[in-house]
Amino acid sequence: MKLKPLILNYIAYRKSLGEKFHTNGVYLKAFFRLVGDNINIEDVSAKMVAEFLYGNAPVTSAWFIKHTALLGFYEYAISRDFIDCSPLPINLPKRPPAFIPYIYTRAELRQLFKTALIYQKNRSHVEPYMVSKLLLILYTTGLRLNEALSLTMSSVNLAQSFIVVEQTKFYKSRLVPFGDQLAKEIKDYLTWRKKKGFPQKKNAPFFYGRDDKPLNQSTVENAFLRIRQKAGIKRTDNARYQPRLHDFRHTFAVHRLMQWYQENADVQQLLPILSVYMGHTYLSATSVYLTMTNDLLQVAGKRFENYARGNNG
Repeated sequence: MKLKPLILNYIAYRKSLGEKFHTNGVYLKAFFRLVGDNINIEDVSAKMVAEFLYGNAPVTSAWFIKHTALLGFYEYAISRDFIDCSPLPINLPKRPPAFIPYIYTRAELRQLFKTALIYQKNRSHVEPYMVSKLLLILYTTGLRLNEALSLTMSSVNLAQSFIVVEQTKFYKSRLVPFGDQLAKEIKDYLTWRKKKGFPQKKNAPFFYGRDDKPLNQSTVENAFLRIRQKAGIKRTDNARYQPRLHDFRHTFAVHRLMQWYQENADVQQLLPILSVYMGHTYLSATSVYLTMTNDLLQVAGKRFENYARGNNG
């Protein structure tokens, strides 16, 4: 059996199960392009697999993503008797250190929102006011960047204070409620947006970029890089990455948990609610925030200490 059509059949099979299967699908297509479109699956050697997995770069998390994609494919091929065994390596390399998200302080957040309004040296096709409001929404709602950029005018219900996030990651849709402070910020943004002459129809993008097209991810990421640098915010913990846009989402979750602890709320009972709010498929994806910062651990430790002493205050 030729490798290429078998991989394409496997990708179609996984998608038929309701999976997006985008990243794994991309890696599997890259795999058959590397080893050759016309090669038979039984002729794929361990050396070819190793070349695909390692390439010329050190082992990163991408190595394990590629390995997982191949592992699923070869299990599929073996279960259907296309081959008898897999050419994947038995011994896996050591995983790189876990990625540590950056949690912005509230002072840093204020600085970023302020700098977003003045970061441009020359007039650009990206409106600073729009970028500032986008950053604010990312932090106060915990939306993923692609979710925020996919919003349309009909996605934001200002009257009832919620945002509709349509099917994105894991084919999920959800409602994201927001409070009075964000409602005021959104109202101000909508007033500004209308004065600027942006389309008001229901399916119009909530955030606009160049040539009346939706604001795109790379444009926002490039703008944020300049904003962060101008604001003077950087990591000092020798981590591999500088603070990112996606860290707004992590910061939202950590700040929410800290506030619940400080309010003496039942965090374990509220955690599933936060998980649904953020669009996580598994509760474990939300639970990791419980131990993400020293500040959060200290607040949780104080709660436990009060509990152990019989003091519920």
